[in-house]
Amino acid sequence: MIFLAMGLIDSAGPMVSLAKESFKISNTMASLLPMLAYIMYGLLSVPIGLLQDRKGKKFILNMGLAIALSGLIIPIFSGMYGKMVVDSSSMGQFYKILAAILFLGAGGSILQVAGNPIMRDISDEGHYSKNLSFAQSIITIGSSMGFLLPVAMLFAFGLDWSILFPVFSCLVLISFVGLNMIKIKEKRSDDDHHATFKTCFKLLGNRYILTMVIGIFIYCGVEICMSANIPILLSEKFHVKEMGLIISWSLFYLPILAGRFVGSLIMARIAPKRLFLYTVLLTLLGISLIFSNSYPLTLTGILLIGIGCANIFPLIFSITIDYMPEHANELSGLLVSCIAGGALIPPIMGMVADITSIQTAFVVPVVCICYILFVAIINNKTIYEIPR
Repeated sequence: MIFLAMGLIDSAGPMVSLAKESFKISNTMASLLPMLAYIMYGLLSVPIGLLQDRKGKKFILNMGLAIALSGLIIPIFSGMYGKMVVDSSSMGQFYKILAAILFLGAGGSILQVAGNPIMRDISDEGHYSKNLSFAQSIITIGSSMGFLLPVAMLFAFGLDWSILFPVFSCLVLISFVGLNMIKIKEKRSDDDHHATFKTCFKLLGNRYILTMVIGIFIYCGVEICMSANIPILLSEKFHVKEMGLIISWSLFYLPILAGRFVGSLIMARIAPKRLFLYTVLLTLLGISLIFSNSYPLTLTGILLIGIGCANIFPLIFSITIDYMPEHANELSGLLVSCIAGGALIPPIMGMVADITSIQTAFVVPVVCICYILFVAIINNKTIYEIPR
């Protein structure tokens, strides 16, 4: 349930196309939704990682859930729970949604800081990568709700996409109650080491850590670029409107969900670093097909991107933590802070789309994936040593 709650923030991606349609705003303006959500990762993750070193991961999980819930109730108290009235003065509603996404982003960033390393505490030796990949698949279920719920509620009950807010509130509340009904034994270092801003940022002096941290930043930007702009691409390029969200989910998030389940199984047979390289190459192939101007090839490309992206985040995260497990809290804060890539890269793509076309704008994630390919290659060469 905690990882499901983490995934709800990814609904800011499909909300871009929903808000663009509801409020008749530009790509750049609509991209403020994921920008506000993911900028909180950059602002909060490192301080939360340091607080976690002293208070523990369960305390931080409770904090994250409480903040996320407080944000989700803002639109509900403003009358947005399935019957949102949009008129010429409705930009006030849009700003309240921005405020809700800001708090949801803050809560999500806090949950990521504690949730990803706590999987190491409950995992057997050598099983962290596959267990984290499995947990990340649950995040994808939460992410998928942003695609599926609006369409399902519209056809079944005639409700609009603001129904997401009360549904998400219930899920976060259940997670909060469930967390406080269980006991978790957290692993702590035997020495007197305590994380500080100095020790945290000192890790960036290690070239390998810096490379992996940037890799997380770039990847998160790519994923949000895809979830936000694939429905717009299908609408503007191929005139697929009503079913755009469903098709986007089926070809992007469903393969991510399946890929993470499968990835957690095959990591028992394939080394994580080798799987990392294969998945990045598949992602790059998929993005290249989007420029084909062919509808079938574009759909195939979206499918390949979803399969390729499935395990990139959990692989980078777990490989980095396993590299320096004694600095798990600092590394978790650094890595989660770089989810802010989901805030900064999508607006760049939105501006390129407004200036050129939505299809041309996919050059932005192509450049990003080329960097991640570089990260995968150096991991397979293992050319760096741990400084002591």
